Amino acid sequence: MSTNLTLLQLNDLHGYLAPHPELIWTPDGPEFPRLGGLARIKTLFDRVRKECPGSVLAFDNGDTFHGTHAAVSTKGEALLPPMNALGLNAMTAHWEFAWGPKHVEQLAQRLDHPLLAANCYRMSDDSRPFPAAVICEAAGLRIGVIGLAATIIDKTMPPHFSEGVRFTDGPEEVREEATRLRAEGADLILVLSHLGLPQDLKLAQDAPDIDILLSAHTHNRLMVPVTVGKTLVIQSGCHGSFIGRLDLTVKDGRVIDSRHALIPVDDTLEEDPEMAALVDQALQVSADLDRIVGETPMALHRATCLDAPMDDLLLAAVARAAGTDIAFSNGWRYGAPVPPGPVTAEHLWNIVPADPPVSTVELTGAEILQMMEENIERTFSCDPFGQRGGYVKRFRGLTFRVKLENPKGLRIQGASCGDAPLEPGQTYKVGFITAQGVPPQLGKGRRDLNITAIAALEKWFSDPGWTNGGLMNVGRLILV
Repeated sequence: MSTNLTLLQLNDLHGYLAPHPELIWTPDGPEFPRLGGLARIKTLFDRVRKECPGSVLAFDNGDTFHGTHAAVSTKGEALLPPMNALGLNAMTAHWEFAWGPKHVEQLAQRLDHPLLAANCYRMSDDSRPFPAAVICEAAGLRIGVIGLAATIIDKTMPPHFSEGVRFTDGPEEVREEATRLRAEGADLILVLSHLGLPQDLKLAQDAPDIDILLSAHTHNRLMVPVTVGKTLVIQSGCHGSFIGRLDLTVKDGRVIDSRHALIPVDDTLEEDPEMAALVDQALQVSADLDRIVGETPMALHRATCLDAPMDDLLLAAVARAAGTDIAFSNGWRYGAPVPPGPVTAEHLWNIVPADPPVSTVELTGAEILQMMEENIERTFSCDPFGQRGGYVKRFRGLTFRVKLENPKGLRIQGASCGDAPLEPGQTYKVGFITAQGVPPQLGKGRRDLNITAIAALEKWFSDPGWTNGGLMNVGRLILV
C-alpha cells in the first residue's frame, strides 16, 4: 500500500520578514513584483496542512537569521517568534554563525524545532554542538532528516564565525547517519543542506542512500527537481519569495512518484493576521528606516554572477569615501533588489546589513591578480567542493579579461587599471569592505576609516549629480 507525503521548503530567507521587490527575468526584461512575507507563507503552510492533514513536513535550510536590519541589529533574536510560529520541523545554518557558534547555540535553544549540523564539530573534543539528525513522523512514515551546515563557514568567512568549531564537507557524515537512521527504522532519508547546488549534486553521487535532498545557499529557483540516482534535489530561490512543494508517493520505503511546484509567495496569498502581528513586532527595531535618502534611475540588484549594479553603486560609494580609484567587496548573493525610484535607509541596510567600516590597503598588481585568480577558482572550480565563494568578487576601477575554461591560476589573460595595464610590480591604494573584500594576509598599510559602508552610501546619495557619470569607473570581468 502506498502513502502520500508532502514536503515544504523555505531556504535562504536572509531576514526578509515582509513582502519586498524580487527580480524576475522575463522575455521583456527584469520585473520586480512584491513577493515573500512570513504572513503569506504561514497562510500557504496552513493551507497545505489542511489539504494534507498529518502528511506535511516543513523545513528551513538556513541563512535565516541574518541579512536585514531587523535580523542583524538584534543578532537574529527578533526573528525567533515569527519563525517559531511557522511550525517548522528542522533547519540548518550558515550566516547564523555571524555572531559566533556560541550565539548559534543560544538561538537554537530558543527554537521550537531542531537546528541540525552533522558536519560541525567542537575543536576541543570533536563533539557536535548541534544534533546531526532527527526522525520526523508524518503520514505513518519515519523520515530520517540529516542536516548539513555551510561547509565554508571556517574556510572563507571571518574567523569569529567558526571560533572553536570546524566544518567538514559532509558526505562521510551523511553516509554514517543514513545507515544509523535506517537501522532505527527510517523509511526515507532526507538531507537538509546548505552546501550549494553543485556541492549537493556531488553529495548525492557520493552518498547514494539519500531519497530527498533539500538544497540551499546558491539561490537557485529550480522549476523541476534534479534527479541524481534515486535522489530528488530541489532548491527554492531566496528571501522567502518562493516556497518549494514536493508531493511524494511512497511504497515499501521507496519514492515511486513525485510532483513538484515552485510556488511564488505573491498577493494571491492573504496574510495570516497572527503572523502579521508577529512580523510587525519584529520590524519595530527598523521602524525609522523608511526615510528617503535618494533616488535611483536604474534597478539595483545582485542577480548576476560576474558583476551587478547594486555592487557597482556600493563600490562607487566605498571608493569615494576611501579616496581611491579601485575598490573591492564580496560577491554576496543576498539583498532584495531596489527598483528605479526612491531609495530608503532600509534599502541601504539590505545592500550591506553588517555595515562594516570602509578600509584602505596597499596592494601590488601581483597581489590583485593572485586575489582575483583565487576568487575565480572559488567561484567556478571544476570540483564542486572547491567552489567556496558566492558570486565573483566585486571590484571597481579594474578590467580583467578571463578565460573561464582555463585551469586554476591561468584564467586571467590580461588586466588593466583605468586606461593603463595593471603592473604586477606597482603598488595601488585600494578601498574595500570586509575581509572577504580583501583578505587580511594581503597588502600593507591596512586601516579602517572613520566611516561605515552605509554612511558612505548615504553620502553618495546626497550628491544630486551622482547619476551623471558617477558609475563610469565600474569594474568589468570580460569573458574572452
